[in-house]
Amino acid sequence: MNVLIIDDDFGIRETLGTALETMGHKVETAGSRGAAEKKLRQESFEVAFLDIRLGAENGLDILPDLLRLSPRLAVIVITAYSSIETAVLAIQRGAFDYLAKPFKPAQIAQMLERVAKTRQLETRISDLEGQLSRPGADTELVATSDPKIQRLMEVAKKSASSDATILMLGESGTGKSALARQIHRWSPRAKEPFVTVSCPSLSRDLLESELFGHMKGAFTGAVATTWGKVATADRGTLFLDEIGELPLEIQPKLLRLLQEREYERVGESKIRMANVRVIAATNRNLKEAVTRGAFREDLLYRLDVISFHLPPLRERPSDILSMAENQLQQLARQSGRSVKVFSKAAREALERYSWPGNLRELRNVIERATILTPEEEIDVTDLPSSLSEAREESPSVGGTYSIEEIEAEHIRQVLARSKSLQQAATILQLDPTTLLRKRKSLNL
Repeated sequence: MNVLIIDDDFGIRETLGTALETMGHKVETAGSRGAAEKKLRQESFEVAFLDIRLGAENGLDILPDLLRLSPRLAVIVITAYSSIETAVLAIQRGAFDYLAKPFKPAQIAQMLERVAKTRQLETRISDLEGQLSRPGADTELVATSDPKIQRLMEVAKKSASSDATILMLGESGTGKSALARQIHRWSPRAKEPFVTVSCPSLSRDLLESELFGHMKGAFTGAVATTWGKVATADRGTLFLDEIGELPLEIQPKLLRLLQEREYERVGESKIRMANVRVIAATNRNLKEAVTRGAFREDLLYRLDVISFHLPPLRERPSDILSMAENQLQQLARQSGRSVKVFSKAAREALERYSWPGNLRELRNVIERATILTPEEEIDVTDLPSSLSEAREESPSVGGTYSIEEIEAEHIRQVLARSKSLQQAATILQLDPTTLLRKRKSLNL
């Protein structure tokens, strides 16, 4: 961890610093309040050892100010004048814990281990909250009768034990992020963070900062120093979703991370080491992107150490009903509904449909039906009209369909594949308001 020692005694700073560095931690020191605040503005620290008697000042008086500069800082108060009253006051003002002088290296190691475990729990809780709040979360992986998927899962389980980079290919909604999480759970890094970065979600500058962190003042709006997702994922797994959208300017930096395991924060020249396992996913053809000059060939080779192609749901017809039933059980429990089964007509409609949105669309359809049906059985009338009216073929120019039907089917498929209304509107070259109106009129 990155540790700051705040003590006006040079001997204490040197002795404690040496002990911490021997344990493998990075250490900075400050002999006064001003020096400590300057360090906290310049760099992010996970732990600070703060002496109560800091020259003419009381360390407990400056403790709240230090936490305002670095809210996640775990401050361990140290003093030779220990008392229960002082310990209680330190905790009340935000200290992580209290350490009385003289202390032994074993006590320091035990204290830092507690800090590390607490941070792991906070990261895990944040990760779980993110999964619960994420709309349209990928369908959980379930038992499959498809031999191709069974072989894929066997290889995935074997690859989990290594630190090799993994590249996942497949259409949107095929379960790439769900498989990435499962590989993380199977791996020796399972107790460490699983951190996701969505490559298309931010501008180039913000995405670089999101990945690698930045120093305060590195760019307009950088009001505080941040660690970045690479540091957050330390000892865990970094999942790069939609890697095909990664801007060319950032690709050399990712290549360096994969090759050398090192990176620099934006606005900083200090080289930092990364201990992360990288899993990337995309629905793009990266080889074609290399040909077009939109993706670096050397980066593709570094990402494609182990690759998995997740087939679309239309190529897994034998799995559709088992997945639908699995989702029905989960969603019924979550919503407190008594829905238990699908009718024969509903089952036939589920099997007949082409599922352009794959597992994500399947989950959304089942969730909608679970909420809307008043019965214990989901019938075909509880499903969206696109399913209840589905035939062996979707509307196409070669069939006996009207222009309105072809347009409706095209809009439905684009909406199913898109992550947002704005993205769908961009693909269809429509104003978002117009698309929203069309969706309502077509009952999509």
